[in-house]
Amino acid sequence: MKIGKIGRRAVLGGGVAALALAPFARALAQPASAPSASTVASWVETYYNRSSSMSARFVQRYRNRVHQTTQVSRGMVRFRRPGMMRFDYDAPNGKVVVSDGTNLTVYEPPPEGQTRGQYYQQALGDAQLPAALGFLMGTSSFTRDYRFRLLDAAQLEFQGQVLELRPRRPTPQYTRILLFVDATEGSQGIIHRVVIVDHSNSQNRFDFEQQNHSQPVAESAFRWRPPANARRVQP
Repeated sequence: MKIGKIGRRAVLGGGVAALALAPFARALAQPASAPSASTVASWVETYYNRSSSMSARFVQRYRNRVHQTTQVSRGMVRFRRPGMMRFDYDAPNGKVVVSDGTNLTVYEPPPEGQTRGQYYQQALGDAQLPAALGFLMGTSSFTRDYRFRLLDAAQLEFQGQVLELRPRRPTPQYTRILLFVDATEGSQGIIHRVVIVDHSNSQNRFDFEQQNHSQPVAESAFRWRPPANARRVQP
């Protein structure tokens, strides 16, 4: 495996499937009759502030607009506040992405016929995914860190609310984030989908399924380390 392989992938290096750019580009603001963007943001913060951890199955769809390529990956994700996150990708991918609250480690297992995998580490603030998912990790605030508005959920074919976030301070990791939020009474604020759009207009989409917010995730799950024989490379 060439060292450059990790760097060419999206922040998680994970796969991602076709996600049409046009619907997001032309999505209009939500009609005035809908709840306000601040109300939807408060739903999200209220819901996730009640739980210190979350686990779910995920489907990741990454659309590289520059190279016109798409990838799809699946696996298990876990979050624990503050700042902890772990993605375990299903076979044959086998990638592990984990944050211990300070650093992010991305590990790729060896390709077929080889015995050594490789990994890189970087500070949380330098990585796209922890920066963009700070509201799930308990490290960011809607009102402090973002300007936000509602998009037309019907146009985006979602039964709920779609909240668009733009960082108050420009960041190289992304230009905006779309949160697909449950608006059903009793489950208001649950995020079912996140779409991260970068400066090349490539999209990293995560759909969360079988979410569990009641079962605590042990802190030990985020102390994972790569195999001893793995090569360390640059991000």
